[in-house]
Amino acid sequence: MVNSVSNPTLEPAAKTKALRETILTPRFYTTDFETAATLDLSSQDAELQAMLAEMRADYNRYHFVRDESFNQSWDHITGEARQAFMDYLERSCISEFSGFLLFKELSRKLKGRSPLLAEMFNLMARDEARHAGFLNKAMGDFGCTMDLGHLTKNRVYTFFPIEWVLYTVYLSEKIGYWRYIIIYRHLEKHPENQFYPLFRYFESWCQDENRHGDIFKALLRSQPQLWQTWKSRLWSRFFLLSVFATHTLTVHERTGFYHSLGLDPTEFDAEVIRKTNETAARAFPSILNTEHPEFFRRLHHCSDLNLNLSAIDRTSQPKWLKTLRKLPCQLAIVGHLLRLYLLKPIDAEALRGTVQ
Repeated sequence: MVNSVSNPTLEPAAKTKALRETILTPRFYTTDFETAATLDLSSQDAELQAMLAEMRADYNRYHFVRDESFNQSWDHITGEARQAFMDYLERSCISEFSGFLLFKELSRKLKGRSPLLAEMFNLMARDEARHAGFLNKAMGDFGCTMDLGHLTKNRVYTFFPIEWVLYTVYLSEKIGYWRYIIIYRHLEKHPENQFYPLFRYFESWCQDENRHGDIFKALLRSQPQLWQTWKSRLWSRFFLLSVFATHTLTVHERTGFYHSLGLDPTEFDAEVIRKTNETAARAFPSILNTEHPEFFRRLHHCSDLNLNLSAIDRTSQPKWLKTLRKLPCQLAIVGHLLRLYLLKPIDAEALRGTVQ
């Protein structure tokens, strides 16, 4: 499966793109497979079996097939708009491929020990591979592609306990759903801004994200310690804030891409965060108060500071001087995030009215 993703058919002019590492570049993850194999899923067995049946049905089996609309030159997309779109494709491709690698390894390690989970992760890896391959072929249309096979062998893998994996993957799938569907619905209303055929695939694409998120919601709710304890409330807020801060910083790093779609980056970012936060109330014990007047103001301060960090990195100054100049910005970002974390949260269990 990795080979089919990492070697898509490309135009002869396409070249391999080197990955530009930043703090916002999606990471590759590994986890505690022994703990994953011993998870007690009995309380969510019926829901997981129903989702497994959905995954087996493979509703998007024939969706990720490039049609004739791709068979043209894209040289008319130039300058900042082209670079912004390439950056978007690169980050999205790495993110999808990261999910593929984690799910595939979980499936392999759980085979024979947790048959339901092994098959579920295998089917989710199938979806992520399609997404990454489709995005990589899109990059090929613009003259370069990611060497995913090389990345598999050479990138550093970050260890996350399985509990962290359940929190973070749930959020990444749900925020992915809202990103895709908001862009798709906007372009339905403004087709003049649909400058590349990829966006026509986003409706069915985001349904894959939604299904994956629902699977991780069931996995999370099968573990009482992840939603019934005071620690779980602290962790929920931490992961929500981490994902939302990353989203805000990333969106404002590539404002040119969103402008080319006819979207206001700040409004898009806020809508995605609000919708994801509301959705997380179905799985998490606590969510963030995104309507607090400090919430987006401080996130935007973090974004401005992050742009300052990027500007410092682009200078030709010595590394030690860059490090020194960046320190006040980094400390300020930490300060803003800490203040956001300490804002009074919303009790999601009370919001739902019943404890699942």
